[in-house]
Amino acid sequence: MGSRPYGRRLAWGAAALLVAGVAVPAAASASDGGRTDRAAESAVAAQAHGPKKAKNVILLIGDGMGDSEITLARDYTVGAAGRLNMDKFPMTGAYTTYSVDKKGKPDYVTDSAASGTGWATGHKTVNGRISKTPGTDKPMTTILELAQRNGLATGSVTTAELTDATPAVLASHATDRSCQGPADMKECQNDRIAKGGPGSIAEQSVNHKVDVLLGGGKQRFDQKITEGRYKGLTVTEQARKLGYQVVTDSKALGKARSGKPVLGLFAPGNVPVEWTGKTAAQGGTAPQRCVTNNPERTAGTPTLEEQTKKALQLLEQQQRGKKGFFLQVEGASIDKRDHSADPCGQIGETAALDRAVKVARAYAAEHPDTLVVTTADHGHTSQIVPLEANPPGLSSTLVTDEGQPIKVNYSTNTPGKSQEHTGTQVRIAAQGPQAERVLGVTDQTQLFTTIRTALSLR
Repeated sequence: MGSRPYGRRLAWGAAALLVAGVAVPAAASASDGGRTDRAAESAVAAQAHGPKKAKNVILLIGDGMGDSEITLARDYTVGAAGRLNMDKFPMTGAYTTYSVDKKGKPDYVTDSAASGTGWATGHKTVNGRISKTPGTDKPMTTILELAQRNGLATGSVTTAELTDATPAVLASHATDRSCQGPADMKECQNDRIAKGGPGSIAEQSVNHKVDVLLGGGKQRFDQKITEGRYKGLTVTEQARKLGYQVVTDSKALGKARSGKPVLGLFAPGNVPVEWTGKTAAQGGTAPQRCVTNNPERTAGTPTLEEQTKKALQLLEQQQRGKKGFFLQVEGASIDKRDHSADPCGQIGETAALDRAVKVARAYAAEHPDTLVVTTADHGHTSQIVPLEANPPGLSSTLVTDEGQPIKVNYSTNTPGKSQEHTGTQVRIAAQGPQAERVLGVTDQTQLFTTIRTALSLR
């Protein structure tokens, strides 16, 4: 981007969309009465004849963001007939998310480690494993590693700990997702540096010299390294030795410059969610409106939208030989609040990811050789049910921005226990070069091939 700001306000009319080679389908407008949007149709047609090779890829992951989670966020924030930014992609399909057992047989409900490994490597693995084979526990090359080998800049942004499963699959290989820091290696004995392994997820992430790493998890990076070249240092100190700019708040992030990699650590653990409210309960809750702030978010905590804007700015400036970049952005706590039967937290995090989607689409409007993909790693528990329903599990009634009551049910586990993932297929939507590859019903592993093909990675 350099001197050319990409983040200026765009007129999201037909002209801007045609420049981008994308379109909002006619059905996306609640006020068009079903009439055909000729400009939108033309834009979709134009995309088919646009660039077939991508210079950049922006992959946005809503962790646990199944169709129910998207629908709930839509109904609450923009109304039943409204459309989110993630609803406006011209190409929309679905993909399957199952993991496998050690013999390669289907395990129908995946976790985030196995599902992330699917798109990161193009291969399925067992639940809990990070970019390693299901049976032999061998490292598998990731899309980020391929991008680096081909001279692209790379980045990962998340609202979870940077060592959590979804960001971890890009720049690390671990027998178990729990091995996040040097003090967390109990389940990964063969990955220990003393045994010739690569070390913890935190150590591997900075050793990979990813250009931009932004998220939570400061507690993992503050752990002391006990083995190898950096023994006695914390992982944060290791990062500084490797040339990283380490930032911990919005102000410092804003001052970060390209030329040196950036490590942003904005919370000890997961970044606190944006919205709060009463969690679901047995027998339901009184109708509530969500509180659109959270006192646990300290001043200076950057939003996912702000992190995404800065990551794009840095990667644009950081491009090696102007070859492009690969960026993954995760809205992690959609999943985490779903586990906790917290509809307000869940909706707020979906809305936060949707604003990051808007940032990505704005960037692509100025850079039509950018493939933008938004999807989820797996489905989750929340379901919208009739107001008169009396679910056996946990439920909550919300009052939407339209002033209407909506009832949400969480019943994938016994009340008091963490609610569970589901094995359903999930949405995948895209715009830009090779976007048509997401149409129909595909598998999670095929996203790896889509990105690799779009970027012509060898």
